[in-house]
Amino acid sequence: MQVPLSQPDITQREIDAVVDVLHSNTLSIGPRLVEFENKCAAIAGRRHGIGVSSGTAGLHACMLAAGIKPGDEVITTPFSFVASTNCILYVGAKPVFVDIDTRTLNMDPRLVESAITPRTKAIVAVETFGHPGGMIELEQIARRNELILIEDCCEGFGGSAGDRPIGNFGRAGVFAFYPNKQITTGEGGMIVTDDDRFADVCRALRNQGREGMAWLAHQRLGYNYRMSEIQAAIGAVQCDRLPEILENRRRVARMYMQRLMDNRYLILPTLGEQDHMSWFVFVVRLNDLFGPMDRDEIIRGLRASGIGCSNYFPPIHLQPYMVEQFGYQPGMFPRTEYVSARTIALPFFSRMTELQVDRVVTTLNDQLEKTLIVRKPRL
Repeated sequence: MQVPLSQPDITQREIDAVVDVLHSNTLSIGPRLVEFENKCAAIAGRRHGIGVSSGTAGLHACMLAAGIKPGDEVITTPFSFVASTNCILYVGAKPVFVDIDTRTLNMDPRLVESAITPRTKAIVAVETFGHPGGMIELEQIARRNELILIEDCCEGFGGSAGDRPIGNFGRAGVFAFYPNKQITTGEGGMIVTDDDRFADVCRALRNQGREGMAWLAHQRLGYNYRMSEIQAAIGAVQCDRLPEILENRRRVARMYMQRLMDNRYLILPTLGEQDHMSWFVFVVRLNDLFGPMDRDEIIRGLRASGIGCSNYFPPIHLQPYMVEQFGYQPGMFPRTEYVSARTIALPFFSRMTELQVDRVVTTLNDQLEKTLIVRKPRL
């Protein structure tokens, strides 16, 4: 792709940090992990950070530490990456979907309480694309109904809702550091929490169930969800560079907003006055003149022109394994399905140039016009 969908921001500082680890005698469970955990906890305003092998591993550990069991119900969103639902299935519980707010693209707090039953034990709330909208209300709902709130903040590192950082809500939050995220460790994740016992359980779960220093003593069933010293070294440097990285991503987002704000065919990301979005991706939505087939045709056209793009996100409830297991059908979550059918994630990364943004915008505009000429509008 001439303009890739995403690209990690790695400097010589990260490379030097990795080399330092390789020259040491400690490649796992060492000082760089502790350093990275402390930095992530501080950014989220939490007391504990627990480094893990991925955001998905972190969510799974949180479900186990929260005591979610088979037969329990967990409320979550159908508009997300599948890990936010899979972590519920991993422990044998049932995901209960709540449709989204079309402004924030997060779970609509106004619909949550009607989904609560005697079997409901928790809420997994996702900051979709890094948008913190609704998180304060969801935390209040969880408290009012004595539910455990797990914040899937895998896409929101460094953002805030009002004066509270993303990762600061509920019992625990989980960040992810895949290469397309705000900061990256290649693969990796981080659980952040203020709960001492919850943190201890998550540390044991990531390390084969060990709770003490004895390497062959396993107090509980655990997993190999450890983060290496190499990953942690990269992450610690990335944390130090976070203000620079976030500002560069805001710069790219502003360029897109300025160039697309007058486009009558698109709906752009919307932020609340008190919200500070941590830009994970830049996703636009087609308006009512376009249908799902039009969106797919536009994506094909962009890719053929060397522009990386994707359809973030297909509805989780319509993934084949979800339909097979739970019998979900189209029309059950109409807002999610309508939005999902019209989203286009455009190239977005911190070192993106003005020339690249202009190329993307020009190509997108050409594809929009071409689609309307070739196809009749689908209402």
